Amino acid sequence: MLIESRPSTDPEIAALVVAQQRELRDADGGLDGQVTVVHTDIHYLAAVVGGRAVGCGGLQALDADTGELKRMYVRPAYRGRGIARQLLVALEELAFQQGHRTVCLETGTYLPAAIGLYRSSGYEPIPVYGEYVDNPYSVCFAKRLPVAA
Repeated sequence: MLIESRPSTDPEIAALVVAQQRELRDADGGLDGQVTVVHTDIHYLAAVVGGRAVGCGGLQALDADTGELKRMYVRPAYRGRGIARQLLVALEELAFQQGHRTVCLETGTYLPAAIGLYRSSGYEPIPVYGEYVDNPYSVCFAKRLPVAA
């Protein structure tokens, strides 16, 4: 597997984001309060297997110290192989390289696998923030990145 940077306009990234949003709508059962906000300033990484992007995740700067993970997704046929965890590590490295001290994220209460991934990767629950404040199905997490030596 290869993890590479891709622009937000990349057709494979766009297809993965559409698949992610479709899967989220199916998972949440049409819950009220679910709103997809489109961001054009996300730096995407793609997980590539056999020349095809099978997973993605993005990093958006909230401020100089904080990056937010966005659009973490792995196609169902490729789950259980550690791809999401490798993407998460690569996104944390990207955040570190961009000077962020903290990485935060939002996920849904109805996504126990995602919550498990983040908790097992050192993310701690934090108060719901930003565009997620009024969404009763949002849970947020953050992780402090190591300080450079």
